[in-house]
Amino acid sequence: MKIPTSVMVGKRRYEIHKVKVMPKKGIMGATWYKEKAIVLATHSNVRDVRFKREEIYDTFWHELTHAILKDMGSKLEGDEKFVTAFSERLTKAIISARF
Repeated sequence: MKIPTSVMVGKRRYEIHKVKVMPKKGIMGATWYKEKAIVLATHSNVRDVRFKREEIYDTFWHELTHAILKDMGSKLEGDEKFVTAFSERLTKAIISARF
């Protein structure tokens, strides 16, 4: 499971950044639209533990889902419940894919 360093969403290229912790408590990642960046934390800012690789991977797909929905102009972009449900299924589909 690799996380890219950048990804195209529509006409925008988002740079992917890993940081130790996010500034806001309880947050594992964020999509910064103006900066064209997806930021992923490697450690919890609530307790000093490293996230599992699968958690970081899932967070990447979650944040990418936000970016895609924003690009589409969808009202679902801000619906955290929908984004979480969709991205969890997307992550499982990608991990389980066989070629």
